[in-house]
Amino acid sequence: MTQGDPMPFLPSLPDPAHLSDLYARFPDNVQPLMVYTDGLLRGEGELNVGERELIATYVSALNACTFCAGAHRAYAEVFGIDAGLIDALMDDPATAPVDDKLRPILAYVAKLNTLPSRLKQDDAQAVYDAGWSEAALYEAVQVCALFNMMNRIIEGTGINFDYANTPEGHHATGTTPEEQADSYSRFGEMVAAMAKG
Repeated sequence: MTQGDPMPFLPSLPDPAHLSDLYARFPDNVQPLMVYTDGLLRGEGELNVGERELIATYVSALNACTFCAGAHRAYAEVFGIDAGLIDALMDDPATAPVDDKLRPILAYVAKLNTLPSRLKQDDAQAVYDAGWSEAALYEAVQVCALFNMMNRIIEGTGINFDYANTPEGHHATGTTPEEQADSYSRFGEMVAAMAKG
């Protein structure tokens, strides 16, 4: 959401508005989305949970979605991604101290995010040459796609909650990976309870 639009675009939402406010107001389809998100970001995979959350953060930052970038940065840090690496990646992906194996995946999702029709076999081959499988590439593609959708839900409704400007920060800050193992399913359950009033 841009600085010039400080209020949510849906008048029924509070100001500031959080994703939980939106989902409590419009609860249809939230639960299956949270189950999918939990499976994608917390389930078994070739990319570890921190790497998947880093991709979510990176895609959201590329899309200038402050809410999602802040939320998933907190999760990435909980799952072992260094805050300095995240900052460096946001400042300059080309010089960020990203692991050589992960670099082609981040390049792939950046291109998928901005110019999907220009992806080529060479882009995928760079991922395979770094030692990743088709399954890993598909995980990265799904994370990129999910956050393109989520960023547009956030931006399209004017969700304006900003974790960076919130004194208490993100609820995941200072927790352990075990405490966040099913965080998206729990978020869906919390929203369902909010919707019931």
